[in-house]
Amino acid sequence: MKVLITGGTGFIGSNISIELESKNYDVTVLDDFSSGNFKNLLGYTGDIITCSIKDLDLKNISEFDVIFHQAAITDTTVHNQKIMMETNTEDFKKLLKFSVENEIKFIYASSAATYGNASSPQKEENAGYPNNIYGFSKWVCDCIAKKYMAKNPDSHIVGLRYFNVFGPREQYKGKMASMIWQLLQQMQNGEKPRIFEFGEQKRDQVYVKNIVDINLLAMKSKHNCIVNACSGNAVSFNEIISTLNESLGYNYEPEYIKNPYSEFYQDHTEGSLDLANKFLGYTPKWNFKEGVIDYINWLKENNYI
Repeated sequence: MKVLITGGTGFIGSNISIELESKNYDVTVLDDFSSGNFKNLLGYTGDIITCSIKDLDLKNISEFDVIFHQAAITDTTVHNQKIMMETNTEDFKKLLKFSVENEIKFIYASSAATYGNASSPQKEENAGYPNNIYGFSKWVCDCIAKKYMAKNPDSHIVGLRYFNVFGPREQYKGKMASMIWQLLQQMQNGEKPRIFEFGEQKRDQVYVKNIVDINLLAMKSKHNCIVNACSGNAVSFNEIISTLNESLGYNYEPEYIKNPYSEFYQDHTEGSLDLANKFLGYTPKWNFKEGVIDYINWLKENNYI
């Protein structure tokens, strides 16, 4: 089976690419290397198309059986609405239309940012009131996808609303890397881990290996759907620090700082797993603590810590 992964040098895209290749899929990565890093694909032996989706000649991807669309601007602090919509939504429309017309399975990355301040647990029907342009760009993609699903019931379209993903190959994301990575780096540097007052904000932290699993399940889905890709459990920032201390043998106390993003910050995310389980048969294999331990082992093996 021939598989195309857009944004395949990025965090999640590279993990999907390497896992699929290990399972003997014929994998091709499409990426312009504007935010990903070649080091994420060390060990990968498949083809690479070095191109942005805007410049892509769609005739060159007509032979693929599946497209995993991971490419996007994921920096939620970007406020240029035109650039965000052009990159995240217009490119999405282009690929979705082509996939449906050519009977290519289409699996794409949506986001928990589509929920805005919806109360927890966030259920798929609660989306539609995002706090920022990033979340809005992903919400519009979901709306477009739903229309295609309705008009093309024999198509294969699955949207995955990623919550807070952490794990191997995120180290090149810079300020947009997970809180687990950010806090771990501070502790490694001998600094107190800094979190917003007073560390009780909770996020659904989901290990990237769970995200790879749900993408593979989506490829085999018999249902068009948009579902949460999450752990189903919220973890406070204080709990993150406690888990890192325990896993690394440290004893750091947090340093609490003011939150400069309070106007559009989500204080509590916790995704419902009901529809992901119903439509895809997805149950997370890794809980938060297990994921952190596995992640730390990977970082040590690869000399990142």
